[in-house]
Amino acid sequence: MAINVSKIDDVTIISLVGRLDSNSAGEGERTVAELLDGGVARLALDFTNLDHISSAGLRVVLVAAKRIKAAAGKLVIFGMQNHVREVFEMSGFLVILTVCPDRDSALAALAG
Repeated sequence: MAINVSKIDDVTIISLVGRLDSNSAGEGERTVAELLDGGVARLALDFTNLDHISSAGLRVVLVAAKRIKAAAGKLVIFGMQNHVREVFEMSGFLVILTVCPDRDSALAALAG
């Protein structure tokens, strides 16, 4: 898996490429923790090129969501492929997370 971090204004975007599973979850969690420890308050997770997410990957997302909520920040996920979205549906995460179809709508959701 590749993790790319970029910034647009006050929004930090983490783009995940490949598979977020038990082999890569540690790296994903460290990246998120470093950003949040550094004061990131508006975070967008770009899943456009995420091919697979396992329960370990879901845990990374859940930990990020809990930490950012505790810091009074916002988290948005965008660009989910259908098979990744199904995993979020089955886990019930779509009810508790903000998911947008694309980057522009994610940025708009984080602006408000």
